[in-house]
Amino acid sequence: MSSTLKNLSDFSHLQVKSAAGLKFAIVVSQWNAEVTGALLNGAYKGLLDHGAQEENIALIEVPGSFELVAGSDIALRNKELDAVITLGCVIQGETRHFDFICDAVANGIAQVGIQHNKPVIFGVLTTDNLEQALDRAGGKHGNKGEEAAITAIQMAHIHKSY
Repeated sequence: MSSTLKNLSDFSHLQVKSAAGLKFAIVVSQWNAEVTGALLNGAYKGLLDHGAQEENIALIEVPGSFELVAGSDIALRNKELDAVITLGCVIQGETRHFDFICDAVANGIAQVGIQHNKPVIFGVLTTDNLEQALDRAGGKHGNKGEEAAITAIQMAHIHKSY
């Protein structure tokens, strides 16, 4: 389905449970700061809007998207966390570096979640250009950071249920 002019961050069909009492870490890349800052704002607002308390949200800034894996692993040393949200942005360039980074980050984040048996949410944009990234970081397609927060809340509740 085409995403042209469509806000992809529509939660109207979901009943999102309360984040009250849940503990989260947001691990965010400092690279592509214009984009990741907007993703961070969306995630933070999404958690607060659903009842999370500020003192239950830890923030870890890492240099780039590749370091999101190590940052998540470090965050999960805190056994009280209910979920980790990773936020980053990798923009296609002229070399294959994009492919290697995207693959390593996606697989690494999945492995950290499995290793710690905790939800680790993939909030990493992998776009062709800066315009696409900005469209998904609070622009015309919504905010993937907010989507990651909603996903973290839902997965934290699922994890606590089993």
